[in-house]
Amino acid sequence: MTKRKLTRRQAWRIDKIQQEREARASKKDVISRGELNEGDLGEEQFGLVIAHYGKLIDVQPIAVESAEDAIPDTLDGATASNIKRCHFRANLGSLVTGDRVIWRDGKTHGVIVARQDRVSALSRPDPYGDLKTIAANIDRIVIVIAPFPEVVANLIDRYLVAAETTGITPIILLNKSDLINDDNQEKLQGLLHTYESLGYQVQTVSTQTGEGLVELKQYLAKYTSVFVGQSGVGKSSLVNALLPDTDIKVGGLTEQTQQGTHTTTTARLYHFPGGGQLIDSPGIREFGLWHMSPEHLIEGFVEFRPFIGHCKFRDCAHESEPKCAINKALEDGEISGVRFSSYLYILSTLEAEKH
Repeated sequence: MTKRKLTRRQAWRIDKIQQEREARASKKDVISRGELNEGDLGEEQFGLVIAHYGKLIDVQPIAVESAEDAIPDTLDGATASNIKRCHFRANLGSLVTGDRVIWRDGKTHGVIVARQDRVSALSRPDPYGDLKTIAANIDRIVIVIAPFPEVVANLIDRYLVAAETTGITPIILLNKSDLINDDNQEKLQGLLHTYESLGYQVQTVSTQTGEGLVELKQYLAKYTSVFVGQSGVGKSSLVNALLPDTDIKVGGLTEQTQQGTHTTTTARLYHFPGGGQLIDSPGIREFGLWHMSPEHLIEGFVEFRPFIGHCKFRDCAHESEPKCAINKALEDGEISGVRFSSYLYILSTLEAEKH
């Protein structure tokens, strides 16, 4: 993504408008939150952010006995009767779906008074090129691909690098397996074999035939997960198949480009009946990696790690330098040519994405 350049006057106007909006919002909050008076609020309790709507947040109470139990392995499903719409104190900073919070109940709205430390956070660039956290406390990033739109290896690698650098375990999920045919089978099998050989979990499913859905449910029951991938790979259809009562809007592929249309607008957390949570987030075509240094990028390629730091030159660019450990590993077949090409391509885009 190309970072938008602003003139000094444009930047000043944006800051001024933002300050005015914040002032109006703060004034409105003070008026609407008379129940912030201590006497109008209940005892502090733990909660889970289910969804975020501007200045209001849906929180699900979590019944625990101590702070150590505030992140249970499983949670009861969120229903309209046990979700409380809450304001939040201005000094908390940003709150996102998946955050664990401490809140107090009120007559009409609750109030979030604290946020617990995040175990992990998933971010993407905003329209100005700055990173914005969109979900928190995720255990698994499910990278959804499909025969159509055509799978792009370096896009998968971007997701994998982002997962590796955030410490969130990725899983590659081939959806729409019913669309595998003689024309694409060999390519798909080769691609999946590459990632399996690197130790990544790979699963195959079809919402049309039901193939692999039981196994996927069993896997996801242990974690809080998020689906990512190109539009059109069937993320919303998967959510509907795994959670039939959610009725997520499904977008098809455009006839001319075979690219998908974005359908989800707000990150929301859903509970699986058998355990585990799923955060359905707005469609993300790519993770913005422009904020990463080349050193962090190369660390995101797991098979490169044993060779990092063993080049003759400390500032080796791993291109044509003599005694480059990465290039030697490539020649010896310890690094695949496809992955190395993907690394070089992503590296070449880092500088472009900074401008």
